[in-house]
Amino acid sequence: METCIFNSPLGFTKIIGNADGISSVTVLNSEEKITDIIPIELEDCVIQLNEYFEGTRKTFSLKLNANGTEFQKKVWKQLEQIPYGKTISYLELSKQIGDVKAIRAVANANGKNPLWIIVPCHRVIGSDGSLTGYAGGLHRKQWLLEHESPYKQQSLF
Repeated sequence: METCIFNSPLGFTKIIGNADGISSVTVLNSEEKITDIIPIELEDCVIQLNEYFEGTRKTFSLKLNANGTEFQKKVWKQLEQIPYGKTISYLELSKQIGDVKAIRAVANANGKNPLWIIVPCHRVIGSDGSLTGYAGGLHRKQWLLEHESPYKQQSLF
């Protein structure tokens, strides 16, 4: 497995993957040494994430290879269907995978998503519209949703 660390607007970001695909993208809560030479297997991921942060990319076209249970992979696959700039509730997500009673299991799988931003778990919110748990921190979830919003906040001054 190859690893690299780059600095994103939300903090140091670690990517792990190889020729079989990207297996993990995580935001770190500490300062890390930025990778001098990005492994070729991870270059496209860094480029696409930078384009996302610049606002020029709305979807990702990367080979993914995340480890998880069949149920988790089913939930993660459904997360990929949530359009840029849109949100859904955990209840809606459970309905989409075909089991409204699996809401807790769906939320748990959502929280274990190893592919930060690429598999957009930040687009899942509470039924009441609230920002609920997010492994990267609610401040990052809010930033991502505002970044994707077609109605960016404007200064009143």
